[in-house]
Amino acid sequence: MNAESRMDIEPNDAPRTILIVDDTPQNLTVLSELLKPLYRVRAGNSGERALRAAATEPRPDLILLDVMMPDMDGHEVLRRLRADPATRNIPVIFITGMDAAEDEERGLALGAVDYITKPINPAIVLARVHTHLELKQARDRLTNANEWLESEVARRMSENLLIQELSVRALACLAEVRDKQTGHHILRTQIYVDTLAKHLCTHARFCAALSGNRLTMVVKAAPLHDIGKVGVPDAILLKPGRLTAEEYETMKAHPTIGADAINKAMEQALDGATGIELEQAKRAFDFLIIAREIALSHHEKWDGSGYPAGLAGDDIPVSARLMALADVFDALINRRVYKPALSFAEASQIICDGRGSHFDPDVVDAFIACSDRFAEIAVTAANPEES
Repeated sequence: MNAESRMDIEPNDAPRTILIVDDTPQNLTVLSELLKPLYRVRAGNSGERALRAAATEPRPDLILLDVMMPDMDGHEVLRRLRADPATRNIPVIFITGMDAAEDEERGLALGAVDYITKPINPAIVLARVHTHLELKQARDRLTNANEWLESEVARRMSENLLIQELSVRALACLAEVRDKQTGHHILRTQIYVDTLAKHLCTHARFCAALSGNRLTMVVKAAPLHDIGKVGVPDAILLKPGRLTAEEYETMKAHPTIGADAINKAMEQALDGATGIELEQAKRAFDFLIIAREIALSHHEKWDGSGYPAGLAGDDIPVSARLMALADVFDALINRRVYKPALSFAEASQIICDGRGSHFDPDVVDAFIACSDRFAEIAVTAANPEES
C-alpha cells in the first residue's frame, strides 16, 4: 500500500503518536515503515521500555503491543499500564502470532481494544489503527467536554451560593443598619455559631442536626436571627435604658415577625411554581426552614422560660440553641445603647452560670472548650469604634 492510498484512511491532522512494542527488530521495522508516513512513531523492544515510553512525553495515543516477549510479556505490560492513572486510558492493540480464541479473550479481558494476528496485513493494521485513534479522539473530546461542563456547573453553583450568601447578609443588615452600635454583630455571631457547630458536629446529641450540609446551612442562616427587628419601632429598638413591660412585649415579637417573613417567602415561592421551578423552590426550603428555626427560637431558654413559645430542652432546635449562646455572649461583651460592654471573663461567667437554665449544658461545654477561639473572634471582629 503506497503513501497516497494511506492518506485516504487517515485525515490530514497533526500527527498522532503510536508506540510499537516488539522484541523482534524485523517486526519493529515493518510496522515503523508502514506507520511513519502518517504518524509519529516510537518503538520499544521490551516490556520495561514500553512502560517507560508510555509514561514520557509525547504520550502515545495508541500502543501496538506484542504479546510474546521475554522477561515481561504483553499481558503483564497491559496490566501495569491499566494500573497507572497516567497510562490507563491509552488504547492498546495486541499484535501476536497466537490465534487461539482463549488468547484473544484473555487480552480483551485485560483491557486491550483489539487483537491483530501475525503475519500482519498492512491494510488491516492501518484500518484498525485509524479506527481506534478516532475512537480515542472522540473519547478525549467527550472527556474534555464533560470536564468543561463540570467546571462550568461548579462555577455557576459557586456564583449562586455567593449571591445567596450576600442576599442573606443584605437582609440581615436591614435589621442591623438601624442600630449603629451593633457593629459587626452579624459577623461575630456567625463565626461563634460556626465554632460551636464544628465542635459539636460529632457529638451524639448534635450529629444528626449538623450532618452533611446542614452545618453549613446553619452557619449561613445565622445572620438572619434578628431579621424580625425590622418590625420593631425605633423608639423601642434604640431606646437607651431599660424597656417598659409594654415595650419589652413589643420587642419580644421580633422572633415571630422574622419567622412569619420567612414563611411568607416560602409560600410565595410555591405560589404558581411548577416543574423545575417547584423542585428548585423545595430544595431551597431546607435552608429557609433552618433560618426560620433560628429566627423564631433563638430567645428560647433551656429551662422553658424563654420566648416566644416557651420551648424547653431538646424541643428547642439545635440551630437556635447554638444561636442563643452566640447572640447572648456577643451582646454581653459589646456596648449597647442600654448597657456598657462587659469583660470577656465577666461575659464567660454569665454564660457558664446559664448552663442548664438559659443554655443547653453541652453547648456551654462547647463554649468553654472553644473559649480561646471566642476570645480571638471578639478581638479580630470587634466593632470599629472599639478596636
